[in-house]
Amino acid sequence: MMNPERTSVLITGANKGLGLETARRLGEQGWTVFLGSRDEARGQAAADKLTADGAKVVMVPLDVTSDTSVADAVRLVREHTDRLDVLINNAGAPGRLVAPADATGEEIHSVYDTNVYGPVRVTHAFLPLLQASAHPRVVMVSSAGGSFSVVTDPQQPVSKMHELAYSSSKAALNMITVRYAQALPNIKFNVATPGEVANHAFAATDMNNHTGRLTVAEGTDSIVRLATLDEDGPTGVFIDRLGPVAW
Repeated sequence: MMNPERTSVLITGANKGLGLETARRLGEQGWTVFLGSRDEARGQAAADKLTADGAKVVMVPLDVTSDTSVADAVRLVREHTDRLDVLINNAGAPGRLVAPADATGEEIHSVYDTNVYGPVRVTHAFLPLLQASAHPRVVMVSSAGGSFSVVTDPQQPVSKMHELAYSSSKAALNMITVRYAQALPNIKFNVATPGEVANHAFAATDMNNHTGRLTVAEGTDSIVRLATLDEDGPTGVFIDRLGPVAW
């Protein structure tokens, strides 16, 4: 059993990019990091690197699109702790950026399976462990592309990204987060986007072929801020690294 004073966090999709950087930053703060990764080899390599740097990391094989994988992840985490302080639903899929006229239900479903159903699967499965924490927090990693105010602003680059699956899945995730926050007031549910909406900037990751102007570390600022909220911190909010984002 871990030190009861050590904060614990499960991060999905944490073998690279924003998830890995978030794991590194929270590990540096002395947290126990459960590093979720669909690819076990890459996940173990990432966990080993963080461990070598002094963090306490447990690699958790986790495919958020699989009920069986999620259930196995819960069992593994329970072998190490009887509570989970923070859950970061970071795993995401961009889809193929299919034009709306060509989009099919199958295309949209594949993206929703990771971006919408995945966070619901994981959150539902880990709720008992979260509820056992004195100060539980859930961070949903979304996108400015899920904001109606951003997508309908012609000055925003995402307004010209004509696709259905990714932006609508993130809008759905935003709504799901608000509904969780309203229904479960003892857990702080919030949404982070890894960018700067006001400056039309986003973080460089594999998902955008590293074309973003922000570093991956800067991209995790909003995620880490929500993960480390005080007991009197907000719930049901949407932020980027500069502050609140309009829904």
